[in-house]
Amino acid sequence: MLSVMIVDDEPLAREELRLMLEEYDDVDIVAEAANAVEALPAVHRLRPDVLFLDIEMPRISGLELVSMLDPEKMPQIVFITAFDEFALRAFEERALDYLLKPVSAERLERTVQRLRQGQSTTQQTVGVGMPLRSIPCIGHNRILLMPLADVEFVHSELAGNKVVTGSGQGITELTLRTLEEKTGFLRCHRQVLINPDQIAELLLLDGGVAEAVTRSGHKVQVSRRYLKPLKEQLSID
Repeated sequence: MLSVMIVDDEPLAREELRLMLEEYDDVDIVAEAANAVEALPAVHRLRPDVLFLDIEMPRISGLELVSMLDPEKMPQIVFITAFDEFALRAFEERALDYLLKPVSAERLERTVQRLRQGQSTTQQTVGVGMPLRSIPCIGHNRILLMPLADVEFVHSELAGNKVVTGSGQGITELTLRTLEEKTGFLRCHRQVLINPDQIAELLLLDGGVAEAVTRSGHKVQVSRRYLKPLKEQLSID
């Protein structure tokens, strides 16, 4: 059984695709979403086998959404769009397939066959090539896109991963592993990533530990394990 999630900002397009997929006995549609903001937490929560994903959506595109997903829990990706000029970019992101709107039943049949064949082999291979430009922080009925350049550090807490800037903070659904792979942030503690461009000072303390002082004055713990690699990344002897 293939668990499927459909993400498209056009209600009619979602309905048409859902009706076609419901014809397959081995396809289970577990969720639909109208945008990447809705889709991101749902993908993390439901872990569908397949994501049918529109490319052109407001605020966060389908390509950007893929870059925000955890590579170790990546569903198979089928991009859908009305514009065939995105085909090359879609396959550069290692999508399993690419469907042009309006999707025909015959073309979808070939896609489903490929999904069946590739169910056990294509996971963990999608979206590794596209870096993040911003970090989505989710609040009540809104999403805040924090530009990477403004982020000082990200700290893992029980409530989620806290993204801290010089003027505020937010909570993101993205994992530290994803952020580490998709940004230039450096691990300075098991639960903390820091933006090296935001480090103003490194305070060396007793016991082989340190504190990184950000440009806004935040002090971030640097554990013994990560101090040496952090200094090497910063070209500090």
